[in-house]
Amino acid sequence: MTQGPRVYGSERDDPAPGPQPGRDYRELTGGPLDGQLIEVTGWTEEDITTGAYLITPHSAYGPGGRASYGPTFSRPGGPWVWEGDVP
Repeated sequence: MTQGPRVYGSERDDPAPGPQPGRDYRELTGGPLDGQLIEVTGWTEEDITTGAYLITPHSAYGPGGRASYGPTFSRPGGPWVWEGDVP
């Protein structure tokens, strides 16, 4: 069975960890969450263009550290790229 990308925050044993119809997502590229999707349904345009600090167990700061992801200047509606880890 082919599995699509996993949505950030879904559990590994979730039977449907992929994107759901009618929701808006951004792909995360690079860093510890590479290949996952972040759901941005209902976010303001300002929040979407700012990006987010996402908790990850694989941060340079260990479990509970955060990875910074955000859009690039050249592709504001495109995938979010890893900007580095933060405590």
